[in-house]
Amino acid sequence: MKKEEKEVKKPKFRFKKFLLFILVLYIIGFGIYQFLLTPVRNIFISGNNYLTDQEIIDISKLSNYPSFFLTFKSSIKNKLMKNSYIKSATITKKIIGKVYIEVEENKPLFYYKYNKETILSDGRTVPSNKFSSPILTNKIDSELLLDLIKNMNKINDDVLLLISEIKHMPNDIDKERFLFIMNDGNYVYITLTKIKSINGYINILTTLENKKGILYLDSGNYFEIFK
Repeated sequence: MKKEEKEVKKPKFRFKKFLLFILVLYIIGFGIYQFLLTPVRNIFISGNNYLTDQEIIDISKLSNYPSFFLTFKSSIKNKLMKNSYIKSATITKKIIGKVYIEVEENKPLFYYKYNKETILSDGRTVPSNKFSSPILTNKIDSELLLDLIKNMNKINDDVLLLISEIKHMPNDIDKERFLFIMNDGNYVYITLTKIKSINGYINILTTLENKKGILYLDSGNYFEIFK
């Protein structure tokens, strides 16, 4: 006897349920997509004195407020570190939409007139005097230039701003002797080994009773009034 063959029914395709499933997937996917596109809403900059907040935002490529989630901290840092004026950068993302950028600047030390470039604190150079740094007016050899860069880093920022010109003025005693012409009209002679003493310049001014002259910090630490 032959076994009766059972009729196998094909499952009925439920078109409405399929459309509903696709619609749900689309809504979920669209929601995730929109969430990922949440823009950077606030940018907080700290540690900058020479570059403006807007310059740092532009360097970071954040000026058009891109996606918060698709803009990575490493990407922001890499862009910043390509700029000569930035020595280091720390990027933090807090809450949704807030980006914090803390920078340590590679400050301009002086403009080297002979090479027509500004020397920065780490020895890198930029072809401008954007920040009106002190001007080294005469040519010096490369070894002395390196020593000058190293020692200029020891000068406080507020005092560095008071220096207008730098001239190499060696004598028989010291080949690393320089003349600083200050913005207030005073002259200061100093050697690289004693360069930290210039940090007391603002306090010294209070004892000069508005008199102008030459301050010898290279030897003797005395003040000679202009004749």
